[in-house]
Amino acid sequence: MRTHPRPSGRHGGPSRPGAGGHGEVLFTLARCLPFAIALGVLGIELSPAHDLVTGPVLTTTPALAALTMGPAGTLSAAAVAVCVNVTSATYNQSWGTQTQLIIGNFLGLIVVSVASVILSNAVRTRRQIELDQVRRIAVAAQEVVLRPVPELLGPVRAASLCLAAGTGAQIGGDLYEAVQTRYGVRLIVGDVRGKGLSAIRAVAVALGAFREAVHYEEEVQEVMNHCAAALGREAAVPGTYSQAELPEVLMEGFTTALIAQVPDEPVVHLVNRGHPPPLVLHRGKAEALMPASPMPPLGFEDLVDGPLATLESHPFPVGDRLLLYTDGVIEARNRDDAFLPLAETMEQIPAGTSPQEFLDALHKALIRHSEGHLADDVAMILIERIA
Repeated sequence: MRTHPRPSGRHGGPSRPGAGGHGEVLFTLARCLPFAIALGVLGIELSPAHDLVTGPVLTTTPALAALTMGPAGTLSAAAVAVCVNVTSATYNQSWGTQTQLIIGNFLGLIVVSVASVILSNAVRTRRQIELDQVRRIAVAAQEVVLRPVPELLGPVRAASLCLAAGTGAQIGGDLYEAVQTRYGVRLIVGDVRGKGLSAIRAVAVALGAFREAVHYEEEVQEVMNHCAAALGREAAVPGTYSQAELPEVLMEGFTTALIAQVPDEPVVHLVNRGHPPPLVLHRGKAEALMPASPMPPLGFEDLVDGPLATLESHPFPVGDRLLLYTDGVIEARNRDDAFLPLAETMEQIPAGTSPQEFLDALHKALIRHSEGHLADDVAMILIERIA
């Protein structure tokens, strides 16, 4: 398994506090406040009320900008304040009568601006160091749960890839595993909705249930049912989720999952619970194995009247490759807001590459398509039938 964490934020800076919903609106308003104050002061200075002393108020703009913007934003606020000072002094013809006051305002702006830039840079650096440390710990915890996939599993060669694209330390809920059992090679790929500790907790529960059930449940459907039951029990335990995590769990507390089984026969058995369909590459042509009977994700068992999981089989002869992935792959967009054409991308990869080289090529195509700005975590498992 390879994990490639990215710096948080679109341009590698620290994540914005309160991103999303009301927090995003409040943060945007806070960023606009210094410039709103400068405009308010300018309005006063150009009005009959220009006798009011506005210099001390104007001096606060770079300090306020330092709280929500970096050094560049702080300098911008300081420049706006200086322009307002010059404009008001020129408009009110106060250069000769209030020279000392104007110079004092300029000196105050310079001192506060320099101090604000230094403070902003120091705070930004410290936050980034702390954020990087927390993120490294979060990614390490994710790697402990997501074990590397063996290169050889019975009749298949395998490889895996995981790309972390969470905001800040908010790791995602992608999960995968591949195990060789007496029933054949069994694989799972899933996606727990949400991020952070609540998501990785659910990942650990689902993988724990899978790793246990694959060895004694003959029916693949029952393996999926074990995963669903384990997640249901976990969510029902009082105190499992904090008050901060609970709204996310209630709104997005479901998991899409796909389990595949490769027996000795040249077929692959699939059980799909709301997950993106896998792609099989046969003689250079990629085809999605769409479920004939779509089933809801795990966590929506109350919506199903019949069996909770249905088994479907597809040809999988020697030489074919099967790609299991999470929705972060197919939802990656470019600057034109177009999705990654995954099937076409697979068909363009030269034949004869190893599974790991194949995933590396997909990784490069994904990063190239999205220009390095992944909106969601990505997990992929590729298996090639060799016997």
